[in-house]
Amino acid sequence: MKTYEVVFEIFNSCSGNQMRDVFFNEMEFEDEEAIDRYVHSRHEEKDIEWDRVVLDDGVIIYNIVAAGLKQRYSFTEC
Repeated sequence: MKTYEVVFEIFNSCSGNQMRDVFFNEMEFEDEEAIDRYVHSRHEEKDIEWDRVVLDDGVIIYNIVAAGLKQRYSFTEC
């Protein structure tokens, strides 16, 4: 098991409010496939676009667009 800091961001699409909701959590995952399953389980909508990027420093990022709303998950190993 590895422990990750998980940052979940929801980007506000209103032109008058560019702030975003940001949520922090610490979670344990067996492997990267478990992280994939977690993200997919949070977004079971049919109309979803997503991509996964692993940065050079090991941070795993998921960019999600669900029903036109941009969201991002960042997983950083603790």
